[in-house]
Amino acid sequence: MMKAQSLDGLFEKLLDGQSIFKNKEVLRPSYTPDLLLHRNEQISSLATILVSALRGETPSNVLIYGKTGTGKTAVTRYVGKELERVSEEKSLLCSVVYINCEVIDTQYRLLANLARHFEEEVPMTGWPTDQVFTKFKEAIDAREQVVIIILDEIDKLIKKGDDVLYNLSRINTDLKKAKVSMIGVSNDLKFTEFLDPRVKSSLGEEELIFPPYDAEQISDILKQRAKMAYNDDVLGEMVIPLCAAFAAQEHGDARRALDLLRVSGEIAERENESQVLEEHVRQAQEKIEVDRVVEVVRTLPTQSKLVLYSIILLRNRGKESKNITTGEMYNVYRQLCHHIDMDILTQRRVTDLMSELDMLGIVNAVVVSKGRYGRTKEISLSVPVENTRRVLLEDYRLKPLVDFKSSMFGKMFM
Repeated sequence: MMKAQSLDGLFEKLLDGQSIFKNKEVLRPSYTPDLLLHRNEQISSLATILVSALRGETPSNVLIYGKTGTGKTAVTRYVGKELERVSEEKSLLCSVVYINCEVIDTQYRLLANLARHFEEEVPMTGWPTDQVFTKFKEAIDAREQVVIIILDEIDKLIKKGDDVLYNLSRINTDLKKAKVSMIGVSNDLKFTEFLDPRVKSSLGEEELIFPPYDAEQISDILKQRAKMAYNDDVLGEMVIPLCAAFAAQEHGDARRALDLLRVSGEIAERENESQVLEEHVRQAQEKIEVDRVVEVVRTLPTQSKLVLYSIILLRNRGKESKNITTGEMYNVYRQLCHHIDMDILTQRRVTDLMSELDMLGIVNAVVVSKGRYGRTKEISLSVPVENTRRVLLEDYRLKPLVDFKSSMFGKMFM
């Protein structure tokens, strides 16, 4: 009989080892440095708009666009922090409220959070939305002040309607003492197409576009953070250039570069290495990519999961070297739907779902001509097969497909 291992001193043993990190938190997206590199123009533009608050005036509403990892959130929080600091020096009341709309994604929760920020006792559920909005207005209008509301990932909020944006963009007409300005931050340049035209014109009084960083700029950012994050002489000479090169391939994503730099160190530390080397960066790149895929696949609708599982079955049949056609994929998809008693969508709709998987980077679909037989799409997987299959089968609705290989049809494909 195996003896149970004692847990005495479990964490002490782990803490005894010397960490290669000095301060890992500076590599996380939530950290805003005192000096933001290569964003002077954007900082100046935003400050020029918000300086009105220090004169007791209402700043214009601003929409900020740019791909992930281009410094939008960092710049917005940086300028907001500086605005609060100067207003305090000048004995002015100026509050900057940051809301992440991916987390707080409903009208009620947004208004409740805003009200609670100004010390109003509002439950997180249960009240009529109008009552919460009234509480928020009363709370800020109790004194003369300027309130700047930063709505990060604002596009996530409007998926559930833009009523709250309509109300907030017109709030100043109801206020006697306070003034409110909004800053919307989004990775999606087209999200305003879904807005009510009145909201769009009011919200987008000013617009700022953030360009991607190039590899050299990302390298500068990594060097700045590495000095704060790591102990001296811990990073191999190729670590920062490789992190920068990988991130530059991802449209200049500095957030991805910082994740790589952090995860590389975590991998090295777990392997009890005293240095972070190029091999750790490559392992980190693979881990981050797998984690991203897992998260995207896990949140797919069931029908999209079935389409993806069909492609995996065909690939496992021995099609690694040959691309899969939409016709083959649809035939397998129909069999899967029969197997788990799911509605069968039309081939056209399934092709649309497959195009969405292509846009997400999960598959690669290329239109090819078959001469007089017309055109078709050839599909190949862009993600690790086994990890993806495992995540798909975590879905309780797809669980019966674990035994699919035992069926007559399954034997053909597994």
